[in-house]
Amino acid sequence: MFKFSRLAIVTPVRNFIADDGGATAIEYAMIASGIAVAIAATVMTLGSNVNGLYASVATAMK
Repeated sequence: MFKFSRLAIVTPVRNFIADDGGATAIEYAMIASGIAVAIAATVMTLGSNVNGLYASVATAMK
């Protein structure tokens, strides 16, 4: 039979908890998603304004 010592179980768990290797990738993903949301909101806002501008120019040219 296998006998596990407390140290053999606790050490890998502590190493896993202390590991922050993926934190940077997650931070970059959050920054990129924030930028994407800002771009989408800007495009939606400017799209409506530009559409209205073209409509008023087209009406003035008639």
